[in-house]
Amino acid sequence: MTLSRWDPFRDMTSLQERMNKLFEDSLMRSRTSDQEFPMGSWTPPVDIYETDDKVVLKADLPGIDQKDIDLRIEDNTLVLRGERKFDKEKSQEDFHRIERAYGAFHRTFRLPASVDQGHVLATHKDGVLEIVLIKKEDTRPRQIKVEVK
Repeated sequence: MTLSRWDPFRDMTSLQERMNKLFEDSLMRSRTSDQEFPMGSWTPPVDIYETDDKVVLKADLPGIDQKDIDLRIEDNTLVLRGERKFDKEKSQEDFHRIERAYGAFHRTFRLPASVDQGHVLATHKDGVLEIVLIKKEDTRPRQIKVEVK
Protein backbone atom coordinates (compact mmCIF):
# COMPACT_ATOMS: atom_id res chain seq x y z
CA MET A 1 0.00 0.00 0.00
CA THR A 2 1.39 3.39 -0.98
CA LEU A 3 1.02 6.18 1.53
CA SER A 4 1.22 9.74 0.31
CA ARG A 5 1.76 12.77 2.46
CA TRP A 6 -1.28 14.96 2.78
CA ASP A 7 -0.56 18.44 1.54
CA PRO A 8 -3.45 20.78 2.40
CA PHE A 9 -2.08 23.56 0.18
CA ARG A 10 -1.98 21.26 -2.86
CA ASP A 11 -5.53 20.14 -2.13
CA MET A 12 -6.70 23.76 -1.75
CA THR A 13 -4.98 24.78 -4.98
CA SER A 14 -6.59 21.86 -6.79
CA LEU A 15 -9.99 22.77 -5.36
CA GLN A 16 -9.50 26.41 -6.34
CA GLU A 17 -8.59 25.44 -9.93
CA ARG A 18 -11.66 23.19 -10.16
CA MET A 19 -13.95 25.93 -8.81
CA ASN A 20 -12.46 28.46 -11.25
CA LYS A 21 -13.06 26.06 -14.14
CA LEU A 22 -16.63 25.42 -12.96
CA PHE A 23 -17.40 29.16 -12.85
CA GLU A 24 -15.67 29.83 -16.18
CA ASP A 25 -17.57 27.00 -17.87
CA SER A 26 -20.90 28.13 -16.43
CA LEU A 27 -20.27 31.76 -17.44
CA MET A 28 -19.28 30.65 -20.94
CA ARG A 29 -22.49 28.61 -21.29
CA SER A 30 -24.66 31.44 -20.00
CA ARG A 31 -23.12 33.91 -22.47
CA THR A 32 -23.46 31.72 -25.53
CA SER A 33 -26.42 30.12 -27.19
CA ASP A 34 -26.29 27.36 -29.80
CA GLN A 35 -25.99 29.98 -32.53
CA GLU A 36 -23.34 32.24 -31.01
CA PHE A 37 -19.63 32.05 -31.61
CA PRO A 38 -17.83 30.96 -28.41
CA MET A 39 -14.95 33.43 -28.13
CA GLY A 40 -12.97 34.63 -25.17
CA SER A 41 -11.16 32.95 -22.36
CA TRP A 42 -11.14 29.18 -22.08
CA THR A 43 -9.10 26.74 -20.04
CA PRO A 44 -7.24 23.80 -21.57
CA PRO A 45 -7.28 20.70 -19.33
CA VAL A 46 -3.98 19.53 -17.84
CA ASP A 47 -2.60 16.46 -16.10
CA ILE A 48 0.32 16.83 -13.68
CA TYR A 49 2.31 13.96 -12.25
CA GLU A 50 5.58 13.55 -10.41
CA THR A 51 8.36 10.96 -10.40
CA ASP A 52 11.57 10.80 -8.38
CA ASP A 53 13.46 12.99 -10.84
CA LYS A 54 10.86 15.17 -12.58
CA VAL A 55 7.47 16.85 -12.57
CA VAL A 56 5.49 16.47 -15.81
CA LEU A 57 2.60 18.63 -16.99
CA LYS A 58 0.55 17.64 -20.04
CA ALA A 59 -1.90 20.14 -21.55
CA ASP A 60 -4.48 19.35 -24.23
CA LEU A 61 -4.08 21.97 -26.95
CA PRO A 62 -5.67 20.47 -30.07
CA GLY A 63 -5.79 22.68 -33.11
CA ILE A 64 -3.32 25.19 -31.68
CA ASP A 65 -0.23 26.05 -33.69
CA GLN A 66 3.06 25.95 -31.78
CA LYS A 67 3.69 29.62 -32.62
CA ASP A 68 0.49 30.51 -30.72
CA ILE A 69 1.80 28.98 -27.46
CA ASP A 70 3.73 31.11 -24.96
CA LEU A 71 5.43 29.20 -22.14
CA ARG A 72 7.61 30.87 -19.53
CA ILE A 73 8.68 30.85 -15.89
CA GLU A 74 8.01 34.01 -13.90
CA ASP A 75 8.53 34.31 -10.12
CA ASN A 76 8.56 30.53 -9.44
CA THR A 77 5.42 30.15 -11.53
CA LEU A 78 5.03 28.29 -14.83
CA VAL A 79 2.89 30.46 -17.12
CA LEU A 80 1.12 28.92 -20.11
CA ARG A 81 -0.62 31.30 -22.51
CA GLY A 82 -1.91 30.85 -25.99
CA GLU A 83 -4.75 31.21 -28.41
CA ARG A 84 -6.92 28.94 -30.52
CA LYS A 85 -7.79 30.93 -33.62
CA PHE A 86 -11.01 30.57 -35.55
CA ASP A 87 -10.59 29.74 -39.24
CA LYS A 88 -11.41 33.10 -40.84
CA GLU A 89 -11.71 31.54 -44.28
CA LYS A 90 -15.08 30.10 -43.26
CA SER A 91 -18.03 32.25 -42.38
CA GLN A 92 -19.93 31.67 -39.15
CA GLU A 93 -23.05 31.28 -41.23
CA ASP A 94 -21.51 28.20 -42.91
CA PHE A 95 -21.48 26.31 -39.61
CA HIS A 96 -24.35 24.24 -38.26
CA ARG A 97 -22.81 24.11 -34.79
CA ILE A 98 -19.78 25.64 -33.07
CA GLU A 99 -19.01 23.98 -29.74
CA ARG A 100 -15.25 24.32 -29.41
CA ALA A 101 -14.02 27.41 -27.60
CA TYR A 102 -11.80 29.87 -29.43
CA GLY A 103 -9.68 32.72 -28.22
CA ALA A 104 -7.00 33.25 -25.63
CA PHE A 105 -6.20 31.05 -22.65
CA HIS A 106 -3.97 31.58 -19.63
CA ARG A 107 -2.92 29.04 -16.97
CA THR A 108 -0.44 29.41 -14.11
CA PHE A 109 1.17 26.71 -11.99
CA ARG A 110 3.22 27.34 -8.86
CA LEU A 111 6.52 25.46 -9.08
CA PRO A 112 7.79 23.42 -6.13
CA ALA A 113 11.20 24.36 -4.71
CA SER A 114 12.54 20.98 -5.85
CA VAL A 115 12.34 21.95 -9.55
CA ASP A 116 15.47 23.20 -11.35
CA GLN A 117 14.02 26.13 -13.28
CA GLY A 118 16.98 26.08 -15.67
CA HIS A 119 16.15 22.56 -16.90
CA VAL A 120 12.71 22.59 -18.49
CA LEU A 121 11.85 20.61 -21.62
CA ALA A 122 8.70 21.21 -23.68
CA THR A 123 7.37 19.27 -26.66
CA HIS A 124 4.17 19.69 -28.66
CA LYS A 125 2.92 16.58 -30.43
CA ASP A 126 -0.53 15.45 -31.58
CA GLY A 127 -2.23 18.36 -29.82
CA VAL A 128 -0.60 17.66 -26.45
CA LEU A 129 1.96 20.01 -24.91
CA GLU A 130 4.25 18.09 -22.56
CA ILE A 131 6.37 20.09 -20.12
CA VAL A 132 9.05 18.20 -18.19
CA LEU A 133 10.45 20.01 -15.15
CA ILE A 134 13.65 18.33 -13.97
CA LYS A 135 14.17 18.20 -10.19
CA LYS A 136 17.32 19.51 -8.54
CA GLU A 137 19.86 16.78 -7.93
CA ASP A 138 19.99 17.38 -4.17
CA THR A 139 16.21 17.03 -3.75
CA ARG A 140 15.90 13.66 -5.47
CA PRO A 141 15.47 10.59 -3.30
CA ARG A 142 18.58 8.47 -3.05
CA GLN A 143 19.22 4.97 -1.88
CA ILE A 144 21.37 4.50 1.21
CA LYS A 145 23.20 1.22 1.47
CA VAL A 146 22.99 -0.48 4.85
CA GLU A 147 25.93 -2.64 5.80
CA VAL A 148 25.33 -5.88 7.65
CA LYS A 149 27.88 -6.61 10.40
